[in-house]
Amino acid sequence: MNPMSKKLISLFLAFSLAVLSANLYAKERRGAKLIVTKKDGQLIEGELITVKPNSLLLLSITGRDMSVGISEIKVIKIVKKSKVWTGAGLGLLIGAGCGALIGYAGGGETRTFGWWTSQTTAGEEALGYGIVGGLVGGIIGGIFGVGAGKDETIQIEGKSPRWIEFYLEKLRKKARIPDYK
Repeated sequence: MNPMSKKLISLFLAFSLAVLSANLYAKERRGAKLIVTKKDGQLIEGELITVKPNSLLLLSITGRDMSVGISEIKVIKIVKKSKVWTGAGLGLLIGAGCGALIGYAGGGETRTFGWWTSQTTAGEEALGYGIVGGLVGGIIGGIFGVGAGKDETIQIEGKSPRWIEFYLEKLRKKARIPDYK
């Protein structure tokens, strides 16, 4: 095994360990991102902290807590996160790993294009497969993250108290503090 291959494999393993273990860090639960349209036309944007019996508690983008009464709300929009970058990152890692293994196992590949001959190294194989994997992963993440999870709109104004309670229960599950009493 040549020194370049050893460096490439160690770099890949260290990078994948750092990226893939990100979920192991102790993180605070995040609430859903909401855009609330009040009956007077005012828009309030923020993270859902909790659902109280008669109001929603939001953390605004300025860092201020805001309470919005249910009776004041016209529409609630739940903003979904895109999965494009997650898919691209995973595709890049998988593609680069496969490329490095293919390049290392095959000892590089000799290709002839007319009068020009090229020999690739494990690093070049990893780069090529990593780019292709990143593109494919980004497309797949875009399809599954955005296409399957479009922003959800909840119409509050004009709904019966039973429907409003149903929607509040749904929102409660997406709050940072779901079991607030």
